[in-house]
Amino acid sequence: MRRIGLTGGIASGKSYVRARFEALGVATIDADVLARDAVMPGSPGLQWIVERFGAGILDASGALDRRAMGTLVFGDPESRRALEGIIHPSVRQALDRWFQALPRSRPFGIADVPLLYETGLQQDYARIIVTACESETQLRRLMARNGLTKAEAMQRMAAQWPLAEKVRRADYVIRTDGTLDQTAEQVVEVYRSLDGIVHETDG
Repeated sequence: MRRIGLTGGIASGKSYVRARFEALGVATIDADVLARDAVMPGSPGLQWIVERFGAGILDASGALDRRAMGTLVFGDPESRRALEGIIHPSVRQALDRWFQALPRSRPFGIADVPLLYETGLQQDYARIIVTACESETQLRRLMARNGLTKAEAMQRMAAQWPLAEKVRRADYVIRTDGTLDQTAEQVVEVYRSLDGIVHETDG
């Protein structure tokens, strides 16, 4: 019961929900940060990306040009799978290490893994929380946050599983269409449920 997964569609409110769990004292980790670490300059991950996609995928400083990489992989499923094959094993190993190092005083930890279902990691988690909102809200947030055109934002949304399917498989669903306070209230409800399950299991 110590491993809880947090996922959902792109721009569906995962970061805010994770922050609210942290405010309640829950240990959390962001797989997106681990993915960035996996391709830092000098890393084996970045070397493998250059070997696969060419040096043109780097910016002037020698770091991964994320905008160029995104344009490439979101327009080509084969390239996206190749990139995921480079990054995701490192991310999974890092997540495993984090959970193993979690102090016993922490009843559970939450990993924010955007592609949890897409990469088949759901079996690693005792419970899964999905953040969800209407597709129009998702699209508007994504365009505003990333400076994408509507076509680019829709392309990124289409690269993930349909949000409705993630909701169907979830143990908990947190809707983020409403106010931040309404979302925060749902986080507290899920926290209380998880905390109760953990204590029942321990007992």
